[in-house]
Amino acid sequence: MTKLLHGLSSVKGFVMLLWTNKMGRFGLIIFAVFAVIAIFAPFLHTVDPSATGSCENMLVPPCAQFWFGTDDLARDIWSQVIYGSRISLLVGFVAAGLTILVGTLVGIIAGFYGGKIEEVLMRIVDFFMMLPQLPLMIILAAVLGPSIWNIIFVVSVVSWPTTARVVRSQVLSIRERAFIEASRCIGASDSLLMFGEIFPNVVPIIFAQSVLIVTEAIYAEAVLAFLGLGDPTTVSWGMMLHFAFESGVMSRTPNWIVPPVASIVVLIIGFTFLGTAVSDVLKPGYRETRGL
Repeated sequence: MTKLLHGLSSVKGFVMLLWTNKMGRFGLIIFAVFAVIAIFAPFLHTVDPSATGSCENMLVPPCAQFWFGTDDLARDIWSQVIYGSRISLLVGFVAAGLTILVGTLVGIIAGFYGGKIEEVLMRIVDFFMMLPQLPLMIILAAVLGPSIWNIIFVVSVVSWPTTARVVRSQVLSIRERAFIEASRCIGASDSLLMFGEIFPNVVPIIFAQSVLIVTEAIYAEAVLAFLGLGDPTTVSWGMMLHFAFESGVMSRTPNWIVPPVASIVVLIIGFTFLGTAVSDVLKPGYRETRGL
């Protein structure tokens, strides 16, 4: 219980530290707004976003009944935008979690052991980093089939090498420090050194990296869905743009296009600012320069 309270206190302190940074404050506000929208979507004047309406309600412009108008199947665009935030946040956070898990594990093992193990792992990382990301994602998504979980898998496959390389560079520095040698001298095992001593010291860089991966995942989902590689049964901002393009009336229905595009752009900007703020806050001496 004491450890839990200490962890919650640390998280609260870190969030408050982010709040002192202008970019961090802006990013936190944007994230909070979209999180609230995603959680309370059923209470925000929404209907079933997949439910089609009657013919007279097709392509209706914004009005009192349909705040953002309707699409070519008379589906409420406002509801689609609201529920689409759930998919974007789901893809972003789950893909970031998988990416960080794999990348951190590979980076710590490669940096700690060095030698042939590092050589093999880094050559695998180099191979994946050499491949063009967007074509690779398109090919994998097309082969695996239309599914949100497949998109999450595809994003994770192309994103983990960057995390692995960043973590490895940190581990190479940390493993030479005196406290690691001291722990080794008293008989600490390799697993204890890697995950008990080194891992806590790379958490800050991992956290900063995970925030940036969220933005990449949100963007990738929108692009793949727009190209027709998303799940057509799932309402997302990318699928909204795909259906708008397929309808042939894209140029005449800005109320169908602007909301999902604006949502994607604002959310990505918010997480980008948040990632930059996290990097700034974690720099040595940040508290002292702000007088905190």
